[in-house]
Amino acid sequence: MRVEPYLMFEGRCEEALDFYRSALGAQVTMLMRYKDNPEPAAGQGCSEGPGPGPTPEMVMHAAFTVGETVLMASDGMGSGKPTFQGISLALSPASEAEAQRLFNALAEGGQVQMPLSKTFFSPAFGMVADKFGVGWMVVVPQ
Repeated sequence: MRVEPYLMFEGRCEEALDFYRSALGAQVTMLMRYKDNPEPAAGQGCSEGPGPGPTPEMVMHAAFTVGETVLMASDGMGSGKPTFQGISLALSPASEAEAQRLFNALAEGGQVQMPLSKTFFSPAFGMVADKFGVGWMVVVPQ
């Protein structure tokens, strides 16, 4: 059994996937749009335009990898207001140089919560919320 994070981007999923491809080298392994749902009457339908609910072009489900980790994502209900509270994703790059590169990429348009620096438990540790509000901890193992 595995636990895999599932991120709801509320209408910004495709933008997030593009960002993670660029920033982290993510690979999208699956993407299904709401319009591709073979059973829309089963409660996974979509709206035809502005208003509550996802539109046909929004991402119903996606899977992507960052390194060896599988993450899943969706546009959810398309509210336009993703919220990621009480959780962070941790990256463990092999070197300080790679940690700096990843941290800087994630910080682009986001908010640094703790600058990348040496700590008693790591030669490089930092915390950042990316431009979607997803919290990341970048930590180089001792």
